[in-house]
Amino acid sequence: MTYVVCAKWTAQPGHEAEVRACIEALVEPSRAEPGMLAYVPHEDPDDPRVFFLYEEYVDEAAYQAHGASPHFQEIAVGRAIPLLESRERLFLRPF
Repeated sequence: MTYVVCAKWTAQPGHEAEVRACIEALVEPSRAEPGMLAYVPHEDPDDPRVFFLYEEYVDEAAYQAHGASPHFQEIAVGRAIPLLESRERLFLRPF
């Protein structure tokens, strides 16, 4: 059974372009991870500060590996997350 993460990132005012650039930089290396099935970023058409990420992994261990990966640590933890007003995550298991 796969493991799904839905994340909503809201950038601090004035930092939406930087957060978007970080998300764009995460796409290619994240999609190349061995346990990654889907990594699909979205933006809110009515609010440029709001981003939604749909992520699907083969299992929870693959999600944990993603969070520990050098690209996630450098780009998300080191650059994007400090620019967020809020970060919400929903963890799901399809049935």
